[in-house]
Amino acid sequence: MLKAIQRFLTITFLILGLLFLGYQLFLYNYARALIPQGTAVANLDVSGLSRQEATELLNQSYLTPIIVYYREERTEISMDEIGFQIDVENMLNQAEAAHGEPDFWQGFVEYLFKRALEPVSIDLQASHDRAALIERLQTIANFLDKPAKEPQLLAASTTFQAGEAGYVMNLDASLPAVEDALYRPDNREAHLIINAQDAPQFSLESLRANLEGQLDAFSGVGSVFIMDLQTGDELGINEDVAISGLSILKILIFVEAYRAIDGPPDAFTQGLFEDTAIRSSNYGANLLLHVAAGQNNTYEGAAVITESARRLGLVNTFMAIPYDANPVPNRPSTYVTPANSQPDLPTRPDSAMQTTAEEMGTLLGMIYHCAKGGGGLLAVYPGEITPDECQAIIDLMIRNEEGNLIRFGVPEDVPVSHKHGWDFVTHGDAGIVFSPGGDYVIVEYVTAPDSDWLPYEIGFPILREVSRATYNYFNINNPNLENPEDRSKREAAARAAAEAAALEESAAATATAETEAAATATPEP
Repeated sequence: MLKAIQRFLTITFLILGLLFLGYQLFLYNYARALIPQGTAVANLDVSGLSRQEATELLNQSYLTPIIVYYREERTEISMDEIGFQIDVENMLNQAEAAHGEPDFWQGFVEYLFKRALEPVSIDLQASHDRAALIERLQTIANFLDKPAKEPQLLAASTTFQAGEAGYVMNLDASLPAVEDALYRPDNREAHLIINAQDAPQFSLESLRANLEGQLDAFSGVGSVFIMDLQTGDELGINEDVAISGLSILKILIFVEAYRAIDGPPDAFTQGLFEDTAIRSSNYGANLLLHVAAGQNNTYEGAAVITESARRLGLVNTFMAIPYDANPVPNRPSTYVTPANSQPDLPTRPDSAMQTTAEEMGTLLGMIYHCAKGGGGLLAVYPGEITPDECQAIIDLMIRNEEGNLIRFGVPEDVPVSHKHGWDFVTHGDAGIVFSPGGDYVIVEYVTAPDSDWLPYEIGFPILREVSRATYNYFNINNPNLENPEDRSKREAAARAAAEAAALEESAAATATAETEAAATATPEP
């Protein structure tokens, strides 16, 4: 009986063992179709997956869009639009090759005894089109960037818009983070690097766009030079083109006449200064050329003006022929300068006397600093001109209430030391403005070289608005809100009323004199 039981148990265990082995064989055979344990592909564990399942896992992980954050804005970037590709087939082939192809029964024994295989890790094999990614990021930046805004002088030149802070994407700094997200199977997000920008400070460049817009509306050529007398900063628009000297060149005559005299001018010379500065007398200017030359030779005075311009570095400024005069033998009738030698010269300057907006502005800056005891005039002419004489020139030109171009762009109580000038095709003004917000030089011209006549109603309003925009730049907190044309009409009306009153007073005085004469006359016998 015992032997029967033992035989039964033996057979039973044998059958159970065979069944177990058969089941394990079945499982092993199934497992051979799956990726072995310990296999990682592209940073993903693909152990126990079929090839198709591994392919789906890899594609699902790497071909889903990545998310980029621009501040709080969330944007998707699809893999197709940046040419992202993953080589799943090759990576899985490499994983299989790394495990090798073991003998069936050897593999079964290893499977049966749970012998762990050496782990296999296959690196991600993928690529993308960097140029396409950069283009996609730039598109996001173009849409979401808010660059800082420069302060704006508004078109009407009456109000101002302060600068605004902003922010822009730093593409170079953002690119590595975005590319890193592309090559991660999870956490496929990246935060773009956004650089804050402070609100730009007001500068002369803020004024440039406004002035250029006004001059662009003019069919001819505009030339402007502005100097901040506190900082020395300059703004120029066509500032180096040759322009007719006009009566504005009389500023240099004032300098040379004062340089030639010792001490205060006598009554006659003072009268010439006033006629020339206040009434823009060409006759007075020519007599001041006699003073500058030290002899009664107007042409020699013109030569002195030209030579002095050279010494002061004003290489484009000259006077070959005096005002209202004609060429004479043995004297030059013009000069060649860098400015009038420019190809395709956009202006038609007077051949007898020329300058540029920049050089007239530079001269005015020298006079201003000379009056304060420094600057180029005193350096070039030590002992020949004094701060008091420079101040006298400034005071003299403040009395010029004609040629109201710069003056009509600033409030009435703001002193303007200026000299205006115009001919048939060119209008201009050059001066120093003593404004509450800071002193500055402004030189402005408009010229119509393709015409024989520039109407005042075209040229004057442009120059007045250029002056007002410049004043408002220097006085941003208290701008001039009055329309220059209103100022012009008001002063014209006041001037007409004054002239009428003067005529009425003169007529009354004449009538009184005639009455008195009649009363005292001896009657005829």
